[in-house]
Amino acid sequence: MASGERKIATSSLGLALAGISLCLAFSGCGYHVAGKSSALPKEVHVIAVPTLENKTTSYRLEQRLTAATVHEFLAETSYRVVSRPEDGDAVLKGTIVSLEAVPLLFDTTTGRATTMLVTVKCEVTLTERANEKVLYHTDNFMFRNQYEISTNVNDPVSVRNFFEEQDPALDRLAKDFAVRLVAAVTENY
Repeated sequence: MASGERKIATSSLGLALAGISLCLAFSGCGYHVAGKSSALPKEVHVIAVPTLENKTTSYRLEQRLTAATVHEFLAETSYRVVSRPEDGDAVLKGTIVSLEAVPLLFDTTTGRATTMLVTVKCEVTLTERANEKVLYHTDNFMFRNQYEISTNVNDPVSVRNFFEEQDPALDRLAKDFAVRLVAAVTENY
């Protein structure tokens, strides 16, 4: 084996060992797929999710976000979900404080918005019912996402008609919101 070949072989072996070391180091560091673990106490098996309070002017927003949150808990966790607080081991209460949709991208020909940036701000608290211990709390749960909008509507886009005219957009918003909320609550982000 020539000197150059030995250097390449040694270099390749070093890289392989470094890669294996990194894999072993990260495998025990607590990394996991978001939404697939829980930081909640083992005594919590049933989570009560009463309807969120809605302090915005968006009609039935609280119903959509609550329904999506319940669905997400049932689909992605092992918790049972009930609506009455007295029936749960823990109670998730929330208030939708604000909802804002602002134009983000525009059609250069018409000048109309084609993409909206939607922001939902909530206050959220998860409390263990037996001892009133707060398991998760934030006054500033922020959810932001971009949504494309139909460009064939003749009315100018506003927060109000964006949500009232586009049920699919609101459904996507509710699902995306619920995914983030359930992950935050169960993993205590």
